[in-house]
Amino acid sequence: MLDARNAVALTQALIRCPSVTPDEGGALRLIADILGAAGFETHFLRFSADGTPDVDNLYARFGRGTPHLLFAGHTDVVPVGDETKWTVPPFSGDIRDGKLYGRGATDMKGGVAASISAALRFIDTHPDFGGSIGFLITGDEEGPAINGTVKVLDWMKAKGETFDHCILGEPTNPERLGDMIKIGRRGSLTGHIVVQGKQGHVAYPHLADNPIPGMMRLVQGVLAEPLDQGTAHFGATNCEFTTIDVGNTATNVIPNAVRATFNIRFNDIWTPETLEAEIRKRLDKAAGNSIRYEARFEPTNAIAFMTQPGPFVDKMAAAIEEMTGIKPQLSTTGGTSDARFICQHGPVIEFGLTGKTMHQIDEHADAAEIDALAKIYEGVIERYFAS
Repeated sequence: MLDARNAVALTQALIRCPSVTPDEGGALRLIADILGAAGFETHFLRFSADGTPDVDNLYARFGRGTPHLLFAGHTDVVPVGDETKWTVPPFSGDIRDGKLYGRGATDMKGGVAASISAALRFIDTHPDFGGSIGFLITGDEEGPAINGTVKVLDWMKAKGETFDHCILGEPTNPERLGDMIKIGRRGSLTGHIVVQGKQGHVAYPHLADNPIPGMMRLVQGVLAEPLDQGTAHFGATNCEFTTIDVGNTATNVIPNAVRATFNIRFNDIWTPETLEAEIRKRLDKAAGNSIRYEARFEPTNAIAFMTQPGPFVDKMAAAIEEMTGIKPQLSTTGGTSDARFICQHGPVIEFGLTGKTMHQIDEHADAAEIDALAKIYEGVIERYFAS
């Protein structure tokens, strides 16, 4: 019989559910059964949208009082890739030499299991603590992220289900448990540029118009000056061109057009709108009256955000330091996560396992680290409801 208060055993059970996005794989059902048996009110939520797969999600809450501490995460995982290259079956949840193997061990079934185990242990010893503990677990974080967390949050809002603070258990630590709390994330904006020319023979350039030099001027115009110098908690905004392509297979043909794509990871100085305006201004200046170009920006839901350091962050840092002896760094580095949706409804921070092997072949987590993470979460809960 599964002991859900044992974070390692629960991680193993979740890994044995093959929940590759968008398949639920039994993982959310397992969690719903565990939480329901412990007295949580559970809601199994399926959302749909045209052109995307249906996705199952779970919202659960114990208690109706305030404050309400919400744990968030996902049980969906990326594909295993070439399974023959795994030395341990990817959905076995086997432990070898103290390491728990399986797809999702670090990203992020270990974090989900640790938070559930911590909450159950706290409720066992504090059944009348007066506040509420909730879980928002999605099956759509590794996929389009359309029918997952963002729609659960909208459903919660419509139902009057608010929270005071949220902990997202993504693998945040680069080297060892305790290294880093993420108090925010950079935004992400992707743009596309097309420079028009006139196709022709390279031996007769006067009869053609090569668009490549124009694109080079535009790229230099975007990159010539830093967008900013960073802020107190964010590094400088960074723009990277990821493709420049003419689709030309001939060596004696001047192309008709050249296309480029770039991505900008931006800090809290910018919004997508102000950043787009700045890039367009730079492009117009570089183009002058001689370069014919078009620029298009993709819609983005990845905005820069930050939870200000304060009592909530301090409680997490104190629990980490008590367990590990490490004073964690407060960081806003890395890519995007579902925190970009959660922050629009309440303060959110991220802390989970060490992320060295996430998405890799033979993904694994130290079993002792999973257990330690559960104890950190339990320490946070104790501090959160101490008053």
